[in-house]
Amino acid sequence: MFVSPAFAQAAGGADAGFGLMQLLPLVLIFVVFYFLLIRPQQKKVKQHKEMLSAIRRGDRVVTTGGIIGTITKVVSDSEVVVEIAEGVRVRLVRGMISEILAKTEPAKDEAPAEEKKAS
Repeated sequence: MFVSPAFAQAAGGADAGFGLMQLLPLVLIFVVFYFLLIRPQQKKVKQHKEMLSAIRRGDRVVTTGGIIGTITKVVSDSEVVVEIAEGVRVRLVRGMISEILAKTEPAKDEAPAEEKKAS
């Protein structure tokens, strides 16, 4: 009695396109979040992993705690020894290195020198 016939007709005849139109804004929001938040974060994580895999002895690094030191030994894939002051060495998990300040040159190949000795 309180519902007009026009409202009753509209409620019963919902078409399939209307449901898609309601879902479209949610899909667009997810796409925007992916390109503005998720994808850049994935790139940042990938660059950090590449930086950590390239660490070698002699590099000056900054830890996540803000301590600056020099890598003295690469213990394993997950640990390094950092000298933070003269004679003060600490073991760190590689993931706690946030930045490399100065990279050392890779060791030169000693094979040509050995070939010269053999000749």
